[in-house]
Amino acid sequence: MQPALRTNLTDSAADSLRAEIIGGRWGVGERIPNEAGLAELLSVSRGTVREAVRVLVSQGFLDTRQGSGTYVRSTVDSSAALDRVKRTGLRDQWEARAALDLEAARLAALRHTSADLDLMRQLLAVRGSIADDGSEAFIRRDLAFHKSVVAASGNKAMMELYDFFTAAITETIHATLDGDLPEPDQLAHAAIVDAIASRDPDRAVGAVRAFMAPVLAQLERLLSP
Repeated sequence: MQPALRTNLTDSAADSLRAEIIGGRWGVGERIPNEAGLAELLSVSRGTVREAVRVLVSQGFLDTRQGSGTYVRSTVDSSAALDRVKRTGLRDQWEARAALDLEAARLAALRHTSADLDLMRQLLAVRGSIADDGSEAFIRRDLAFHKSVVAASGNKAMMELYDFFTAAITETIHATLDGDLPEPDQLAHAAIVDAIASRDPDRAVGAVRAFMAPVLAQLERLLSP
């Protein structure tokens, strides 16, 4: 491992550790050396190591466990992966979002609690419209509603994936608000909640398909030669 440069020690130390993680020096679930060991490897202070580790924890590479140590959580550079997702076409992004929303609704119909349902209805009630206070605030409220559906699925991996995909999903919502694509209305959103409440997974999937169909159909028309 290369010693950290002196210009910006925390960033340099974080970069060095990130490179070692991505390069496979430590595998997923493996405990990395303690602060003293990393400080020696990087030729920096333990304080700098502590700050670098915090950076990598926030980026999803490391996980600190009280009284146990610091472990590798992921060896994948999610920021680079997200950039690649954002460079894909709008149709690809909407189709990926549809796949996530369909499975989330199906599982939510089977697994939701009364608290999950209450939260979905509360977030739907305050979702409002873009006319209320602008597009950015509206998108935050819309995403909060859709993430509540994913949370009701009880699938932690899907929740993590949806969080990762949020930046690209935000761009798909922007596309509907800019007038290029039809924005599903409040009734279409309410139909998803009602279908989940019925505990019928097929009905829940059908509600999401109906929700997504106008957007996907318009994308096909726009991309047709």
